[in-house]
Amino acid sequence: MNMRDIIIAKRDKQSLTDEEIRFFVKGVTDGSIPDYQTSALLMAIVLNGMDDREMTTLTLEMAQSGSVLELPYIDGVAVDKHSTGGVGDKITPILLPLIASFGVEVVKLSGRGLGFTGGTVDKFESIEGFNVEVNTKDFQNYVTKTGMVISGQTPDLAPADKILYSLRDVTGTVDSIPLIASSIMSKKIAGGAKGIVLDVTCGSGAFMKDYAMAKELAEAMIKIGKLADRKTVAVITNMDQPLGRVCGNILEMQEVLNTVTGKGEEDVIEVVVELAYHLITIAKKDAGMSPEVLRSEIRARLSDGTCYEKYKELIKSQGGKLNDSGSPVYVDTPFDCMHVNSPDSGYVQSIRTDLIGQASVLLGAGRLAKTDKIDYGAGIGFFVKVGDKVERGDSLCALYTGANSNLPEERLFDAMDLILEAYEIGPEKPEKTPAILGVIT
Repeated sequence: MNMRDIIIAKRDKQSLTDEEIRFFVKGVTDGSIPDYQTSALLMAIVLNGMDDREMTTLTLEMAQSGSVLELPYIDGVAVDKHSTGGVGDKITPILLPLIASFGVEVVKLSGRGLGFTGGTVDKFESIEGFNVEVNTKDFQNYVTKTGMVISGQTPDLAPADKILYSLRDVTGTVDSIPLIASSIMSKKIAGGAKGIVLDVTCGSGAFMKDYAMAKELAEAMIKIGKLADRKTVAVITNMDQPLGRVCGNILEMQEVLNTVTGKGEEDVIEVVVELAYHLITIAKKDAGMSPEVLRSEIRARLSDGTCYEKYKELIKSQGGKLNDSGSPVYVDTPFDCMHVNSPDSGYVQSIRTDLIGQASVLLGAGRLAKTDKIDYGAGIGFFVKVGDKVERGDSLCALYTGANSNLPEERLFDAMDLILEAYEIGPEKPEKTPAILGVIT
């Protein structure tokens, strides 16, 4: 078996055998296959695709290319959640304590943000003292104590995927449903999940720009899950405008606190409730409740203090500081340094969420390279969203930087220009798009 023949087979639209895929992943992991041959096969996959068996074999081989977490101490089915990313996505910090209050035990491995897609690890690190580098040997202690633990992804988890992802990024081979699906699912399987709930974002601020693309990706991952014996559900969510009222690390964690104390934005709550519902049912912790009763109970726990108490447990268990009122102590203070005002009167027709994300990166809330430092206080607050009425001169957004930031003034004005380009104002009130666009099981 040799790599040249494998490349030619996929170039000629043939299905690769399990042995050929296994040979490829092993060679990528141990470095015996050079980057130029790996890149050639990736391009052939982009052009000619993979069938369900090929995708599943690639997923399982990548998952098994390093350590695979065993979670025998989890009570019930070990579940995990993954989001394909967006702007203002602060779902995980709300979801973990919420489902933990139902007895769902979770080991959550999350990443850092890159580009305008925020990272859950960065958000938690905006809390003073919060430790996101938890040793896998200690996971059981945290789960026993609070029912949940969150940590940065370990280097030995699906190492083949990390190598392939870095090559895809620089060889124009990111846009491939089989490669995206296998990348996501390999990490979830390596993380020990037996049940997986996917938040597949869709719209201008997501990788999948329209519903058809999002549905295709969701169905591919569900097929992988079925063949790999993992119960998988995909919830397609709206990312045609930022989720909630803010984006940025501390700003989003402040909105998390609002949500777990009953003062959340409805679009955030809708997404949280839908994802929580599926995680709880897959984990078999629904206690026989009907779907309507369970969804009602999930909403109730966001407002009656139940979720808030579990949230404080999570913060304290991983070293995070809380003040006397029970609010987290953050590493910086967001400073409102500029408002962007509407140039016209009318209704907000649409918001180019990708441009909003780019503006947040300019302010310091995101990274353009993995080595970039984040300004935890930076971000954007949204006064109006799609369907809201504005008068000329009304504030559309507030731009924030950390209190100690030395952001050049021109970066502020560049961010303002992007936001003005992102907002479309028109005379007619548009129909609002729901937060949940579809559920695929």
